[in-house]
Formats: sequence, structure tokens, C-alpha cells
Amino acid sequence: MNLANKLTFLRIIMIPIFLAVLLTDWIPDPQRRILALVIFALASLTDMLDGYIARSRNMITNLGKFLDPLADKLLVTSALVSLVELGDLPAWVVIVILSRELAITGFRTVAVSEGIVIAASWWGKIKTISQMFMIMLFLLDISLPVFDTIEIVLMWMAVIFTIISGVDYIVKNKRVISMQK
Repeated sequence: MNLANKLTFLRIIMIPIFLAVLLTDWIPDPQRRILALVIFALASLTDMLDGYIARSRNMITNLGKFLDPLADKLLVTSALVSLVELGDLPAWVVIVILSRELAITGFRTVAVSEGIVIAASWWGKIKTISQMFMIMLFLLDISLPVFDTIEIVLMWMAVIFTIISGVDYIVKNKRVISMQK
């Protein structure tokens, strides 16, 4: 178990803590949301840090290749579903994002069965960053017109980058589909 994988496990462990803080009433608002935001931001930072450490120290492992994207999906999905539960985010946004994640995860699984490893693309990284920034702003829940506008812009950016990155994965790896005939 190397340092990069330990950070990924830490991110997974932070998810139920994040959910407990955000979705229970034992801490009053706005402190609850601020603490949830801090936990989410720290968990998001471990994503960047574990990837950097794994690449720079040549610590890339099969466990890390599996766990890192899983941890990202669990963190983002738990935050998105929680924001719908709280009435902050439209459900259709979560459905679009989760549909893309499930489709691309399935696509990557088929590729691996054919001996093809599909690395994360820049579009995928932009998608993840836009989703995380959107989530962080929604967690703040600031009721000012300018923030409402920024939330909507970030929401649409996250949806658009999610769709673009999904299409990008499929177009760049269409040979995986042609192998299934």
C-alpha cells in the first residue's frame, strides 16, 4: 500500500463523514454546509495529490487505477445526490452526470476485456474539476443573485463538459465498439 493509494482510501473514508455532516442536523446551518464544503474540498484535493504522487514517484498500481476513479465517482455522486435531497440541484443534472459515468465505466470495462486500457483524457479531467467546483459552490448555498447566476453557469458547464468528455471517450476509442461485432 503506497502513499498514493492511502490518499485514495482516505478520500473514500471521508465520504461518509461528508454525508453525515451535510445531511444530519447535529450541526446548524450555515456551519454544517461550511464544514461539509471543507471536507469535500479536502477530499477533492486528495484526488489531485494522489495522482501527482503516483505519477511523480512512479507509484502507479493496478489497485490505484481501479480505486482512484471509483473514489472520484463515489465522492461526486454522493455530493450530487445529497444536493438533490437538499433541494439545491435539479435531479436531471444528476441523471445526466450519472448516466455518463455508468456508460463510460461500462465502455472502459468492455475495452479492458479486449486488452485495451483507456486512460483519462483532458476532457475527463475538466469534467471532474467543473463538477467539483459546481458542487462546492452549491454547498455554500449563498442566496445572492450573483451567486445564483454563477451556480447556474457552473451547473451548465459541468453538464456540458460531462457530455463532451463522454463523447470524446467513445469517439477516440470507437475501435472498442467495432471489436464487439
